[in-house]
Amino acid sequence: MPVPPVLRLLGTLVLGLALAACEQTETPRFTTAEPGEQLSGGSATVSKADQNAYSLPSANLSPSRRLDFSVGNSFFRNPWVIAPASTDARDGLGPLFNTNACQNCHIKDGRGHPPGSATDNAVSSLVRLSIPAQPGQAHLLERQGLIAEPVYGGQLQDMAIPGAAPEGKLRVSYTTERVPLKDGTVVELQKPELQISQLGYGALHPHTLFSLRVAPPMIGLGLLEAIPEAALLANADPDDTDGDGISGRANLVWDHASQSTRLGRFGWKAGQPSLNQQNADAFFNDMGLSTTLIAGSSCSAAQAECLDLPHGGAPEVSEHILAQVLFYTRNLAVPARRQVDDPQVLKGKGLFHQAGCQACHTPKFTTAAQAAEPELANQLIRPYSDLLLHDMGDGLADNRPEFQASGREWRTPPLWGIGLTETVNGHTRFLHDGRARNLLEAILWHGGEAEGARQAVMAFDAEQRAALLAFLDSL
Repeated sequence: MPVPPVLRLLGTLVLGLALAACEQTETPRFTTAEPGEQLSGGSATVSKADQNAYSLPSANLSPSRRLDFSVGNSFFRNPWVIAPASTDARDGLGPLFNTNACQNCHIKDGRGHPPGSATDNAVSSLVRLSIPAQPGQAHLLERQGLIAEPVYGGQLQDMAIPGAAPEGKLRVSYTTERVPLKDGTVVELQKPELQISQLGYGALHPHTLFSLRVAPPMIGLGLLEAIPEAALLANADPDDTDGDGISGRANLVWDHASQSTRLGRFGWKAGQPSLNQQNADAFFNDMGLSTTLIAGSSCSAAQAECLDLPHGGAPEVSEHILAQVLFYTRNLAVPARRQVDDPQVLKGKGLFHQAGCQACHTPKFTTAAQAAEPELANQLIRPYSDLLLHDMGDGLADNRPEFQASGREWRTPPLWGIGLTETVNGHTRFLHDGRARNLLEAILWHGGEAEGARQAVMAFDAEQRAALLAFLDSL
């Protein structure tokens, strides 16, 4: 239905007033860094800023606990093999999978990237699948969060062991959009277009929903898990009762361990309630490996030949190995911030607040006294995330719901360590699908609840943008 001219005019006036308010708001002044501000992960923070900056144990781990960390690292890093094998502690890979080792997706425990060309391997990215729910499927949504594609399941697995066909091949191309900033600078944004070919098990459901995802960095996950639930929920404002345009929501998801609904914290849509379940889900969907938490096979009932192939026992990942990987992933340290007293960084921090970015990217929390590991307890941390869901607008929408998250909502990603992405991973691809080639592009993709912040940044001059990016690079 066409929008009446009077409503279009009203909308233009409201946006103009909002932009004027952004322009007139005085920039918060930060003349010095806060005490301890460089310690993003509290006393667990590490000082390395080289290509191994994401792969270090929490600084407050004892020598004996560092040995446990190294054991977990070996299971995270080394490949799993096809069953049966002489290395029966690591066999059972597949039959369908995306990779044979955790480290292949989380390269150097860091950030994945989309395929860079038609021949590039998609190993650090993947595609989630589902179909729209139908009446009478509420009980499935409560425990699964979505309705999986009937043949291919909830994730396209593009590799397979001998005797099975990979589910398909992923390629990504891009369309472009030019965004003019207030000072005349034009930024070109890239929007990904998926191509899935060589389908191994017939056509996809005609109403299949797709979501391209890249692997997120692994740092600080144990600290995020240790934030008290009440502290996260205190920032939720689903009905925007304070009228600030920000309505963060908690994703309520199924917890396999307790067989109950709990607060989601992990994953691009906060679809996992605990780090252990996040790990078990990755073993199952990314490598085709069962655990006591998620049993069975990732092959669907429609993939009979896949189900008939050898497996590595039940479970394929023992409780001991799962626990060692959990300890490792809980204790991957956050690197310290750099140049926290630099005048340009401090100016950028003020602009970050002036634009309203901190409304979702909550600067700090204190972890619980009764954390899962003593080293993670009572830490003042600075993740720059509220771990809540926010409507990010049509531009970033994947239109694929997950538990309480709509097709336009995403969990606020933590920003700590983001300035070392290129140093560690050799690229600066950001957002859930890696479409942004740098941090400014990532900001310009923000919409929905973040539209005001986006407009504020678009109004900055070149010096202000440089300061804002210097602040983000310091994190």
